[in-house]
Amino acid sequence: MATTKVSISEESVSCPICCAVFKDPVALKCSHSFCEECLQQYWSIQEVLLCPVCRKECSRDEPTRSLAFSSLCENFKSREMATPAGDMCPEHDEKLKLFCFEDKQPVCVVCYTSKKHKNHQCAPIVEAVQELKAEVKSGVSGMLQNLQILKKSVADYQILAEAVKEERQSVEKILRQEFDSLHQFLREEEEARIGALREEELKKYKKTKNRIEKLSYEISNLSMTLKMINQEMEIDDITFLQNYANGHYSPARSALPEPNMISGIDTAKHLGIVNLNLRAKICELLHDPPKSVTLDPNTASNKLVVSEDLSSLFFVEQKLDVADDPERLYVGVLGSQGFRSGLHCWDVEVGDNDHWTIGMVKQSVERKKLLKMDPSSGIWSIRFISGKYRIGIKSRRELKLPEKLRVIRVHLDYDKGIISFSDPSKGPTLFTFTDTFEEALFPYFNTASTISPLRIS
Repeated sequence: MATTKVSISEESVSCPICCAVFKDPVALKCSHSFCEECLQQYWSIQEVLLCPVCRKECSRDEPTRSLAFSSLCENFKSREMATPAGDMCPEHDEKLKLFCFEDKQPVCVVCYTSKKHKNHQCAPIVEAVQELKAEVKSGVSGMLQNLQILKKSVADYQILAEAVKEERQSVEKILRQEFDSLHQFLREEEEARIGALREEELKKYKKTKNRIEKLSYEISNLSMTLKMINQEMEIDDITFLQNYANGHYSPARSALPEPNMISGIDTAKHLGIVNLNLRAKICELLHDPPKSVTLDPNTASNKLVVSEDLSSLFFVEQKLDVADDPERLYVGVLGSQGFRSGLHCWDVEVGDNDHWTIGMVKQSVERKKLLKMDPSSGIWSIRFISGKYRIGIKSRRELKLPEKLRVIRVHLDYDKGIISFSDPSKGPTLFTFTDTFEEALFPYFNTASTISPLRIS
């Protein structure tokens, strides 16, 4: 009986991970096979066990060995097959048995002994393949780690994008509510002012019409009298003289226009009321006078929470899952606005807070490191820790105060290079820094106390 020789391609017995002939092959339930070592190495850097080919979720007890398939792979490796033309040296017609690492090409024994490859590092093909595949595997492992890092970065940016979207939606909602309230007031004020304007027009129109009617009656009477006199002036002289002597031609008294004419629309009153009402409404909508300083939540470190009105700072024990933005501080939070000139002042309520720091920092301050509390690090501050008040200078000067501070007033005179701290209830300055400022300064706040928040008052 004739036997049919089955041709097996190297691809059909090669591991999809290392691309070499299977070594100790194992199969998953999805029917994909891998070298046992390759699969375990791939899974070692995965959070969820997936098939490297079809990405189907797997379990660690899933891989199974096939003795028949393993034997087939070993036979494929050990079987002497006819040497294809591609395995022959085109120059010497000898089998390519070595690999030259310097020229990066397979060579035959004759090539190895020739001047062309003299003193070149060479190795048998099998050894070279094993060494180079190990090098490729190492590179693949590094690429897989980089792939995981990139995927994590994408996930982080997706979280950041959602956070930005939610923040925008929240602020947009507040803006719409504020402007809807203002639009409603403007519509109502418009109707009220136009109504008052029309009411004034109607009153003055009626008064003007009454005067016109009265004057028209007087004009008619006077006209008739004049006509009659003109007619009687044509009679004979004796009759005219008799009528004149009897006072018949005495001038009739007519009602002259009233000395005070009716005024026009009181434009100044109506426009003035609008201006006054608008100012009052804007103050009502704002509730409070605008604060000179608010907090910037994008700069808050991962244990600080900024209130919705951007005026209060809370400390939490558990780290928050926040994006590591370039402007975010390692410790603390900055004010929303920096100052490059002028006088500025604000109060911070510390209350019963037993761990806080308040001051000013340079715009260029190192944000990803723990700041040294002194001007050489770009920060001018006062702090309260372990029941002691300290000024942020190299000597760590301690302030002896008779009473516990409840409110800290920060005063900045940028142009004169002065930053001072005081107790607004007592008056005297606690400490004053003098320096030369060459860049924007931002208000700085930090707390590590769960007893009481910091609040800009």
